[in-house]
Amino acid sequence: MAVQFDVAYSDLVTGAGIIAGGPYGCSQGRLDTATAVCSCTGLLPCNIKPGGTHPAALAATAATYEKQGGIAPLANLARHRIWLFSGAADTLVPRPVMDDLQAWYSRYTTLIAYRRDLPAQHAMPTDRYGNACGDLGTPYINNCGFDAAGALLQWIYPGLVPRSTAPDAGRMIEFDQSEFLADPEAHGMALRGYLYVPRDCEASHGRGCRLHIAFHGCQQNWANVGDQFIRHAGYNAWADSNRLLVLYPQTAAIYPLANPNACWDWFSYDDPAYARRQGRQMAAIKRMVDRLTRHQ
Repeated sequence: MAVQFDVAYSDLVTGAGIIAGGPYGCSQGRLDTATAVCSCTGLLPCNIKPGGTHPAALAATAATYEKQGGIAPLANLARHRIWLFSGAADTLVPRPVMDDLQAWYSRYTTLIAYRRDLPAQHAMPTDRYGNACGDLGTPYINNCGFDAAGALLQWIYPGLVPRSTAPDAGRMIEFDQSEFLADPEAHGMALRGYLYVPRDCEASHGRGCRLHIAFHGCQQNWANVGDQFIRHAGYNAWADSNRLLVLYPQTAAIYPLANPNACWDWFSYDDPAYARRQGRQMAAIKRMVDRLTRHQ
């Protein structure tokens, strides 16, 4: 979802950090491709191989969407700062998928950092919270002695000061996502989302603060892991010391088959326009951004 939003709204976004994800449009709207070519998460035999997602073909699809007005001009990506992470022990999104993502982005920008030397399983790496680095399981946050949130934030926003070492000082605001998407649970989004507001941003009513969107992974929504992702993924300490608002939109599972793992729509389980600006979830997040940045 981070890749999709970065590409579709490249005129508004300055960069993206991607942890264990495939190239833009990787699934091509097919569940079998999503779970056997872009990841190893389905019942079909895994078919991961170098170049297996076909980055060149996916770039051609993106160019078509650009001509149709479905995404912002791809030329905007030249200024984007992209941070990538692939765990060496990741069995769900193996290294070749992330290598294809690097190859895809390399068509548009040279501002790419790629970390791939840690023995991490499929999880959000931290240096202070979670399972053992090589473990696979809920909440999919692993203590690898590495602050991935900090690394990606520092790459995307050069010049950040060190993170706060105190407990979170800001306020976590729960908000109604149905304001941004009617009947959200029918479309894979939860009724409630969350926004972390540092004290400095609260005092200034957000003036002079930047906005970072933190998309959780599959099975990392509130219904599955409670506040573990929004409290312990690592973003809030950096937000406190750098005047960053952190938006934590939330998914919802759709049972029994469409989206049981509460993933973001990156394989057309809800909307064939899932990767374009008119996609329901994409447009909903954009409305949240508009509300926070007053681009209305």
